[in-house]
Amino acid sequence: MAHHVDHSQPLEYSTTQNRLNIYGFWIFLGAEIVLFATLFTVYFTLSDRTGTGPTGEEIFELGPVLIETFLLLTSSFLIGLGVHAMRLGRKTPMVVFYILTLILGLGFLIVEIDEFFTYVHEGATITTSAFVSSLMTTIGTHGAHVTFGLFWGTAIIIQVIRNGINARTANKAFIFSLYWHFLDVVWIFIFSFIYLRGLM
Repeated sequence: MAHHVDHSQPLEYSTTQNRLNIYGFWIFLGAEIVLFATLFTVYFTLSDRTGTGPTGEEIFELGPVLIETFLLLTSSFLIGLGVHAMRLGRKTPMVVFYILTLILGLGFLIVEIDEFFTYVHEGATITTSAFVSSLMTTIGTHGAHVTFGLFWGTAIIIQVIRNGINARTANKAFIFSLYWHFLDVVWIFIFSFIYLRGLM
């Protein structure tokens, strides 16, 4: 039954198993939302507890954060184009868009790691204050998700190159796109409620 292909649906939804996979992934994202909601709650509770350490206003710089935001929003747009190309059955454009997505994701991580080094250099380490530890935990958890996404996305690109676009690879690639969009949404919250609020 799982191998019955429904041609009226996009390829990624075309089998019962595929639909179950996508549904299951939405449940996983629900759990991820709870995780990040918890991190944000902890951050908001502790954001004023800077002790003798620096405040957000002192360590946040708008430049790197805007670059990170641009890179991640653009990568989210590109993966959308990748999914569109996949639905048209165009393997090469799909692979190119997915590769570009990951390159921008890598760029995002490089800027973020550099930013962390800057914080540490300015005396803001994870043990400095409740504010810095909650900040680094929240941003670090997001960064770890992006890092995982780079490896996962690379594995999917390799599968698409080897096996082409079929019900199975389309399903994996689509689920990955949901994950990537989710990271983008979380980043918008980080950007708005941590950085912009901290710079105010």
